[in-house]
Amino acid sequence: MGMIGITMGDAAGIGAEVIVGAWSAIVNEFGNCAVIFGHPEILRRAVRLLGVGFEVVEVCGIDDCSVISGNRIPCLCCVDDSVLQVLPASVDKRAGEAVFRSITVAIDAALSGKIDAIVTAPIHKESLNLAGYCYPGHTEIFAQRCGTNDFAMMLYLPAGNGICSKDGIAVVHVTLHTAMRNIFDQITVESVFSRIRLVDNFMFGLTNRRPVIGVCSLNPHAGENGLFGNEEATVICPAIKKAREVGINVCNVAPADTIMIDARDGKYNAVVAMFHDQGHIALKLLGMHRAVNITLGLPIIRTSVAHGTAFDKAWKGAVETGSMLEAFRTAKRLAENKTKRSQ
Repeated sequence: MGMIGITMGDAAGIGAEVIVGAWSAIVNEFGNCAVIFGHPEILRRAVRLLGVGFEVVEVCGIDDCSVISGNRIPCLCCVDDSVLQVLPASVDKRAGEAVFRSITVAIDAALSGKIDAIVTAPIHKESLNLAGYCYPGHTEIFAQRCGTNDFAMMLYLPAGNGICSKDGIAVVHVTLHTAMRNIFDQITVESVFSRIRLVDNFMFGLTNRRPVIGVCSLNPHAGENGLFGNEEATVICPAIKKAREVGINVCNVAPADTIMIDARDGKYNAVVAMFHDQGHIALKLLGMHRAVNITLGLPIIRTSVAHGTAFDKAWKGAVETGSMLEAFRTAKRLAENKTKRSQ
């Protein structure tokens, strides 16, 4: 059985609690197929806080995890002990250093085939930057470590709970972690086409079916025939035309509110959003605690919770584990489908 790696996230945040809180459900559904990358003592603190009957066991390598039973959590210690001095809900470069180390060790394990996928707990970008790693977030770390230039961040919401498409809804973003004033320069025919192609490939990899893709406008009312802007005509529509020419099932550009309502009702199972909040707000309103963050375009599989470090809730024992469980389910499903296609 292939192993899934889970990175611990920022030690000051809610990551360790979310992992421990979801562990029982993960093991009950999938058996013993996960290993944590981080520091075992941070996980032990979460076990004590939540009062659950798990034992955290430090392992020396991935192969050691095969003999770990369900009530024991294997942890590959890949960070130094300085992270133990990090206070809850604090911005700390020691937490940022541990975050970067755990992520890169997990990435290298996936690239070498030792694990089949990576699920990441949330990180705090300021702590990461204080440690000297100037990345906007997980997505860019993964892309650089994997040597990938054509990549994107996507949110995925599985079917159910009001989502009518049996394949769920995937929302990919053309622009991501950048100031709003920068997004117009980054929205090009090629960048929009790239996201259409990436989300088409993802949904096929997840479901073995090609999706129906909706594309959000940039301007209000899709530009109102140029009255509110012409990016729809000069950039987005040419990208849609290019995608159709290679056989992708993509619909005409439309306002984001229309697109997301139609996606909820099952008309689309993939959506291209032009900027961060356009995609995030709508999808999280539809299912905040079930949403999954996925990096597209990588040679490895990476999924994540769709929430942040939640400093206001961290280390208080009040955890919502739905997003972690869905992230694990999605990673497992992608890994299994990838294995089947390679056989």
